[in-house]
Amino acid sequence: MNEHSKTVPVDIVAPMDIENASMGIIESEIPEPRPFQGIEWQIVRRMIHTSADFEMLDLVRFHPDAVSAGQRALASGCRIFTDTEMARCAIPMRRMKPLGCTVTCLMNDPEVAKQAKRDGTTRALAAVNKSAPDMDGAIVVIGNAPTALLRLLELAAQGKATPALVVGMPVGFVNAAESKALLAAQHTLPYVTIAGRKGGSPLAGCVVNALAESILTERRS
Repeated sequence: MNEHSKTVPVDIVAPMDIENASMGIIESEIPEPRPFQGIEWQIVRRMIHTSADFEMLDLVRFHPDAVSAGQRALASGCRIFTDTEMARCAIPMRRMKPLGCTVTCLMNDPEVAKQAKRDGTTRALAAVNKSAPDMDGAIVVIGNAPTALLRLLELAAQGKATPALVVGMPVGFVNAAESKALLAAQHTLPYVTIAGRKGGSPLAGCVVNALAESILTERRS
């Protein structure tokens, strides 16, 4: 039995009890003063909870306007585009419906598949091309495909894609770290990203969930 298992009662079975206990452990292992505060800390804490990886504390990067831009977009009922079905499923509609938001993934769209085959590229990139005209004020969530993030950055630099927020967290060994570094180096798009190779759809999705929960909590109070 490791030291952490000793601190958690084995009779915790209710989902919220488990989550609250997990958050308590994270809070205790990262005491004040923390490098992130307010909503940024809520996002990073959720990412640590999702990944069980405390290295997130050193890897997460926020654009200065990321939180405010993301909250405004969600509060206005924005569209959310994801690069994978897994990322779409990581953003539950029980949080999105009260905000009037929709979550769309075009990876299985027949037109996207045909275009990707014609162009000899990935469906994720083709999906960005198709959704770009509808991205104004949207949130784009990329947790898997560096090609999607690289194409989004190209279109944004050309003024052809204007999302309110990019959650850019492609995972892997080929162009994942590089695409995220390019996202963090630009100043046009507000973003939340992770330095290096780590990332993934669950992490990218939980950023949106944390932002949405911050709005819903404020509305309930």
